[in-house]
Formats: sequence, structure tokens, C-alpha cells
Amino acid sequence: MFFYKEIEKYGDASALVTEKGTVVSYEELTARADQIGKAAGQRCLVFSICKNVEESVIGYVGFLRNDIVPVLLSSDIHEELLADLLNSYHPSYIWAPVGQAGCAGTVIYRDGEYALHRTGLAVDYTLDSELALLLTTSGSTGSPKLVRQSWKNIQSNTESIVEYLGIVQTDRAITTLPMNYTYGLSIINSHLCRGAAIILTESTLLDKTFWTLLKTQQATTFGGVPYTYEILKKLHFERMDVPSLRYITQAGGKLVKEMAEEFNQICLKKNMQLIIMYGQTEATARMAYLPWQDAQRKAGSIGIAIPGGELSLIDAEGNPIEEPEIVGEMLYRGENVTLGYAKNRHDLNQPDENRGVLHTGDMAKRDKDGFYYVVGRKKRFLKIFGNRVNLDEVENLLKKEGIENACTGQDDHLKIYITHAEQEKEAVDYLVNHTAISRAGFEVRYISEIPRSESGKVLYSALEGK
Repeated sequence: MFFYKEIEKYGDASALVTEKGTVVSYEELTARADQIGKAAGQRCLVFSICKNVEESVIGYVGFLRNDIVPVLLSSDIHEELLADLLNSYHPSYIWAPVGQAGCAGTVIYRDGEYALHRTGLAVDYTLDSELALLLTTSGSTGSPKLVRQSWKNIQSNTESIVEYLGIVQTDRAITTLPMNYTYGLSIINSHLCRGAAIILTESTLLDKTFWTLLKTQQATTFGGVPYTYEILKKLHFERMDVPSLRYITQAGGKLVKEMAEEFNQICLKKNMQLIIMYGQTEATARMAYLPWQDAQRKAGSIGIAIPGGELSLIDAEGNPIEEPEIVGEMLYRGENVTLGYAKNRHDLNQPDENRGVLHTGDMAKRDKDGFYYVVGRKKRFLKIFGNRVNLDEVENLLKKEGIENACTGQDDHLKIYITHAEQEKEAVDYLVNHTAISRAGFEVRYISEIPRSESGKVLYSALEGK
């Protein structure tokens, strides 16, 4: 049985803890969730506007428990984008904070600060029987393209994550990522599956209230993207007294080797574990993890395939790569590979297009011990006067020199955006003296701030034209 349909078995155990200290038990969670699901009625499509608050999570659980398909969207979504998505997908309802911009329609049910709005839009489409959830693709906040996830995808990936992280009922995960982001959602899924607690907060790591909540509620874990770890470094995480944490996780992009080594040492001194992970929305959430015991000797690696999954490499012609240390595109096979994409409501009745195989678009290599290392995106390479240049590698080289930057461009014209104008000469000198990139093939531009998504990823598309 789908795990969300039986979590009431955890009874009076704590499921959700709010910033104010309010505790929602599993019994209350499922009762309130089912009321929301029943208000929506029969199987249909719902836009769920997400925040890290109890009503948002309860609505999500209610939809999945009652076979209703939610589209998880950020509460920061632009009103025009929401209007475009409504026009493309015609959801029957919107579950959103009261007063949320763009949420017109008749309110038919309310729970706390959230309300269920009936849109009145024509349902001129059908939903595939396997379709359970829709998420936006990573970094595509301006696109109507959604990832179609099935019940089996969510169940499989959740069970795998629970297994390799060793999640137990006494765990208490504090939110550091949006729940509409696949990584943040996987933390919610995996902990509720085990009867553990989610400590909900809209505060960031830069807010004192976050750390106060973490300590008072005895959080045992949290997750972060590479940018999160940059913040933790600036906050001097090594000096913090956080004895309740038993492990922290990282995904959402490559953590450079030096940072991985540094944080592993910090965690060891604090008697906690650092677990590096790798995933994509198209694989529900996770595809690989680096066991904490290997974090030091395999620093820079994404590790091995998750339980039930399989990683491999292919060359440019699609042939398998068996030898170690050879770079190729990484493939993943597993039950968590999603059904495919949707670009509008008429794609929601499509069957499984991926059939358990995902071309990740990441270029990687495998060492002699079977551990994988991502070297860059397939599309994040340029030719600079005949030389192949990995944009992710250039970024990491400059970051090691203390230069915050983001790289884009086209063949023979690499663009490097920096946030401190006085570092332009330093950046130029370093690349000229330490790489094979021709000085005529790149330029350095100053911008006040590197644009990022709500999950901390660089929005390269927003750099175009700057």
C-alpha cells in the first residue's frame, strides 16, 4: 500500500512541529488531510501553493491520500506565471494561503491560513491512472514544463532514501529547502513514511530564529544545496553547538572536493555524519549517495547508486563505458525514474515514456572502486578556439581563489560574472596563468548579485543579456 495511506498508524506521535512550537500528531494530520481531500471530491488536478507551514504539508498529504493530483508551486510564484499555468493546466482547485495573489475562485474549504479555491476552469482532459504528482523542473520557474511522478516513483524513492539514511521514528528533520523543490519534498516524504517529525520553518540559516528552533526542538538532521554549505562556512558552523544533529545531507548540485573534505572533518569532530547525495526531479529525488564512511577518501564523489537503482556511463555514440576514469554521460535505471514531462493538461494522460531509464545529462566518470564523479553538465561545455572548456570546472577553480562567480557563454566567448568588481584582474590573471583558456576567448563582467532559484541554484538563463 502507498505509505501515505497508512501513516495514521503512528497515532499520537509528533508529525509536524511549527515555528510557534505547535505540534500536529499523525492522527490529527491524517484527519485534517482527509477533510481537505474530501472537500476536493473525486480525482482531479489541484495547484498547491507551497510554504513550509503545517497547512501546506497537510494539504499535500490529503491530496495524495485521496488520489488527487497536486502540482506543487512556490508561494513566491509570479502572478503572471501562475495565470499562464492556470491557462495551460486548468486545475479544478487551488490550495493556497488566504489572500495569495492570483488565486481567484470560490473558497469551498478552509484550514487555518489556507483555503481551497474552486477555479471553475473546464476539465477538458484526463489524468493517467498512474499519475500521482507534478513538480516543476529544476531551474525552470518560467516554464510550463512539469515532471510527471507516479505512485510507484514516490514509494520506491522514499523507501530507498529511508534505507540508506537509516531514518528512524525518533528523527526530527528541520526544513531548509522549499517543499515544492524535489529535494525538500523528499525529506518530508521519507520522514513521514517512518513516523518521524518535520520541524517546519520559513526562516533561513541566516536567521537567528532558525538556529533557536533547531536547538529547542532538538532537530536531528537537515539538508542543503552547495550554496547552503557556503552559508554554513561563513557562519562558522564548526563553532556551533548543535548536539542534537546526528547527520546532515547535501544534494542539488556538486559540492567541490575541498568543501566536502572540510565539512566531513567538521562533522566528524561534532560526532555527526555528512552524507553527500545526487538526484534530479526526473528521478523523483535521489539516484546516488556517498556513504558517510567514505566521505573523506572519496571526497568529490556522488558515491554509488541508491538501493534498487543502477548507474552506468555511455560514450557519445551510446556505447557502454566499462573502463574506470573515462568520462561519459551518466545513465540511471530504477523504479523512481519518472513517467516523463507534461507541457500542458493534454499531456497528463500520457503513459510512462521513460520506462525506468533516465539520461541524466551529466558527464561523469567512475573510479576503480565503482564510485561516480560528476564533472559537469553535458550542455555546460564550450569550445574556446578548439579547446573544450567545462564551465562548472572554471567556476570551481575561481571559487577556490575566493572569487564568487558564474559562467555562461557560447563557443569562443566565455562570460564570467563576478560580484566584486575589484577581483576582475585577479580572475583574469588566474585563468591566463593557470588554465589553457585563451585571453581572447573570455570576458569578465561585474554584477551586484548572482541570480539564484529559491533552492539556491544559479539561474544561468537570467544572466543572458547582462
